[in-house]
Amino acid sequence: MKKVLSSVYAVACYGIGFLSLLYWIASTGNLFPETSIDGKATMPLWQALLKNLLLVLLFGLQHTVMARKPFKAWITRFLPVHLERSTYVLATGIILGLLVWQWEPLGGVIWSISPGSLLYYVLYTLYFGGWIVLFVSTFLINHFDLFGLRQVYLHAMDKPYENVKFKIVSLYRYVRHPLYLGALLGIWATPLMTVTHLVYAILLTAYIYIGIYFEERDLSTQFGDKYQKYKEETPTVIPFRFNRLRS
Repeated sequence: MKKVLSSVYAVACYGIGFLSLLYWIASTGNLFPETSIDGKATMPLWQALLKNLLLVLLFGLQHTVMARKPFKAWITRFLPVHLERSTYVLATGIILGLLVWQWEPLGGVIWSISPGSLLYYVLYTLYFGGWIVLFVSTFLINHFDLFGLRQVYLHAMDKPYENVKFKIVSLYRYVRHPLYLGALLGIWATPLMTVTHLVYAILLTAYIYIGIYFEERDLSTQFGDKYQKYKEETPTVIPFRFNRLRS
């Protein structure tokens, strides 16, 4: 019975996290007016900026703190180890959804590309291409481990959990973080850049690079010289050079 409940919990967490990700994508790209981060300003500029900054800080703290080993060691005193990742996905989904839902419009237009123009389609191609890169990257790592389902499956099968092995494949041959590259493309490639969207993109970009710093510190500790060599030979996010690394 406990294994069944664990499986239901993990699937529910996965569903909430995945739906939140889709909500983020749709809101960022203004795909549906009802979910767009853009709109008319409803509060003074300084208050709106402060609110948006606090939302990103909240997301950043949750996303970074919950991914660190000390927090994992603490929370698994109260939670089964195999549900730790699912709980992380659940919390991330809730906070990301809150960030998008509560993002405060600032008004103003930086650029607006007319629908039907070549640049309009180029920008939306980069936008959708970025999110495709993000999703593909999760499967190159191990999508089901990243979202907590593999841990619960192995527990249900009475098999020991083993960390995903370090490997350099496909997109990871060109940049260390193609997942973040995809997110950055999705955030910045827009035919309608408002002040709202610009602040949104700047703050999330700043967090992404902060998150990379902490993530790479953990990866260097976990994989040692192997990861350090990879780090020295491969760009972080922007593929300025294309190294042909062997797995």
